[in-house]
Amino acid sequence: MATPTNSPTSQKVGFDSPEQEVFLQLWRTYDCLKALEEQLFAQHDLSPQQYNALRLLQQVAPAGMQTMELGRQLISRAPDTTRMLDRLQKRGLVARNRRAENRRVVEIALTEAGHALLAELSGSVLHMHHQQLGHLDASQRDDLIDLLKRARRPHEDSSCDWLEDGT
Repeated sequence: MATPTNSPTSQKVGFDSPEQEVFLQLWRTYDCLKALEEQLFAQHDLSPQQYNALRLLQQVAPAGMQTMELGRQLISRAPDTTRMLDRLQKRGLVARNRRAENRRVVEIALTEAGHALLAELSGSVLHMHHQQLGHLDASQRDDLIDLLKRARRPHEDSSCDWLEDGT
C-alpha cells in the first residue's frame, strides 16, 4: 500500500512568524469584505473611496470642507484626492468653491444629487455591512474594534481622526 505524499498544495501554508500570520489573516479578511463593498459601489459607478468622501461631506452639510481636511479624514490615504474630486464634480455629486478671502483655499460641498445618491445607497450599505460582519455578536465586534485600534496605534500619526483618545 502506497503512503500518501505531502505535496506543497496539500500542506497548510506556513508562516515565517506569528506576526506574519496575523497580518496575512487581516489582509485576507479585508479582501473578502472589500469584495462585497466593491460589488455594491460598482453598481453606482463609485469607488469605496468616493463613497467615503461623499459621506464625510454629508456629515458637514450644508457647509463644505476644505480639500486638505477631506483628504486627512479619508479612511484610506488617497494619493490623488484632486482627481477623485474631479470625477465626483463631473457627475454633479460635489461642488467646489474658492474662498473670496483666500483663492488658494478650495471648499468641497455635497450637492443635491450627492445627497440623493447617498439616500438611495443608505439601505444597501446597511445590508452590505450586515453581510460583512453581522454574524459577529456585540461583544465580538467590540473586541475586534479594540484589537484593530491597538494594532494600528503605533503606525498612525497623532493628526489622524481615526486615532481616538489613545484607546
